Amino acid sequence: SVFAHLAWIRDIEARFGINIQFPILEDVSMGIARAYGMIHETSASTATVRATFLIDPEGIVRATLHYPMNVGRSVDEILRLLKALQLGDRESVATPEGWQPGEATVMPPPVTGQEIAARSCHGDANRDWYFTEVREDKTHA
Repeated sequence: SVFAHLAWIRDIEARFGINIQFPILEDVSMGIARAYGMIHETSASTATVRATFLIDPEGIVRATLHYPMNVGRSVDEILRLLKALQLGDRESVATPEGWQPGEATVMPPPVTGQEIAARSCHGDANRDWYFTEVREDKTHA
């Protein structure tokens, strides 16, 4: 409920000195939770799972994370995922598993023979054309 959210916001600020700046939804009817598949359709409560959605400025759901009630959410992982999505959009790169800001990224796989040839001629015969790292300084590894 909105009252539980207000109490949670006040508690977070009192305990950790953090002022929540993002909107929080009240969904007592579970309409939103059901629409996004956050809870099983036969569930009588929203307490069965906690979900985090990363939604881009165009309103597209880019990532979802679902956690059962007995497993804590990793804010560090959520922030890493957000930064990876933003970097991928901005630089047209992919991020490998466990990627952290400042680490090498990966070029998207080529989709034409010309792109394969262009990627293969960087002078390193041992480099795979389908997996090309991009360092922070924009050089290829």
